[in-house]
Amino acid sequence: MKVKVVGAGLAGCEASYQLLKRGFEVELIEMRPVKSSPAHKTQDFAELVCSNSLKSDLKDTSSGLLKAEMRLIDSCILSAAEKAKVPAGGALAVDRKIFSEQVKEILLSFGNKLTITREEYKNIDTSCPTIIATGPLTSDDLSKSIADLTGEDYLHFCDAAAPIVSGDSIDMDYAFFSARYGKGTADYLNIGMQKDEYLEFVNELVNAKSVEDKLIDATFFEGCMPIEVMAKRGVDSLRFGPLRPVGIVDESGKKYYAVLQLRKENTPGDSYNLVGFQTNLLFPEQKRVFGLLPALKNAEYLRYGVMHRNTFANAPKLLDSSFRLKACENIYIAGQLSGVEGYMESAMSGMIAGLALALRLSGREFVLPSDKTMIGGLCRYIAKENVNFQPMNSNFALLPPPEELIKDKQMRKAWYSNRAIEEMQEYVANNI
Repeated sequence: MKVKVVGAGLAGCEASYQLLKRGFEVELIEMRPVKSSPAHKTQDFAELVCSNSLKSDLKDTSSGLLKAEMRLIDSCILSAAEKAKVPAGGALAVDRKIFSEQVKEILLSFGNKLTITREEYKNIDTSCPTIIATGPLTSDDLSKSIADLTGEDYLHFCDAAAPIVSGDSIDMDYAFFSARYGKGTADYLNIGMQKDEYLEFVNELVNAKSVEDKLIDATFFEGCMPIEVMAKRGVDSLRFGPLRPVGIVDESGKKYYAVLQLRKENTPGDSYNLVGFQTNLLFPEQKRVFGLLPALKNAEYLRYGVMHRNTFANAPKLLDSSFRLKACENIYIAGQLSGVEGYMESAMSGMIAGLALALRLSGREFVLPSDKTMIGGLCRYIAKENVNFQPMNSNFALLPPPEELIKDKQMRKAWYSNRAIEEMQEYVANNI
């Protein structure tokens, strides 16, 4: 049987893999390069639009736990990421180009079971089993088709991407490599600021000119808050956010009032992402304000920060916990369009949608992972009644707490993770 997967992003590729490995023929439909979006730059599979980091890979973190669970189910996205890794301390960051190539190579290994169609998918065919994973920048025509099918308006928020600068344009006399608290390898390049430098930077930032468009008055997702918006919340807001200096010292042991961290964008390490510096400032303003930091005075910008509208479904009304559309059993919605937030959360939704559809078409019942797992918690979140629904990242608050209080924070996180992994191992053994 042939099924359709619309969108070759993280969710679409993961969904395709789960179907292909179970013997189904998949038509993967991607509108790029026939039609692009405001954020995409390539026609590559699984293009990482914002950051090249897939977040922490440590199992005692919520994002690390999510990855551990996905590895147990067999994630093609994580298999590709392992082959495209760049140094990033405890995080899993990748060379974007190599990562996309690896994802495509995995899918193409299924030969003629996979058909790739490059066209804009506009009208939903409810007679064909289909997973729609077109992301938060779904085209207008397809958005209308989904709205016509569901009778529900979409919600939306604004998302922003951080700038990327050329490595050889950074003045290394004002930057240093260091690991926070000296843990792990020194994979991040740090730019320290003293109090007077920081206060000048914040003052110029909050008074800089932003792109004037209809997005300015929209809602921002907290995890991708533009720094100029964050800075307006209070003079110290950045010091408790992306410029947090705690645990970072230079080679001489010197501490700083605030620290900007830069992460390698690719394997050669010739480009760097300004971590947490998502922004909607005008391009000349980005160069001027960020150039107040001596290390970035002559920085060459390979990509300026940008902002765009992200669209997502009102999941509690529209979807069940397997990401299937309540109004039509043949249609699933995965990825950020479904109301999860984050690269790996999007890939997870594609994984579950692909697995659920494959099992249903095989005449088998899909069983949702335990609510004690991060995957199970996220799947239940998107389907749970919620009049103020907003996209959600992985977090331990999604999981039921221990029966007895564990006061130590790290011990409590480790306990959550150990319990979840045991639950997921049992789930895989009995249901997949």
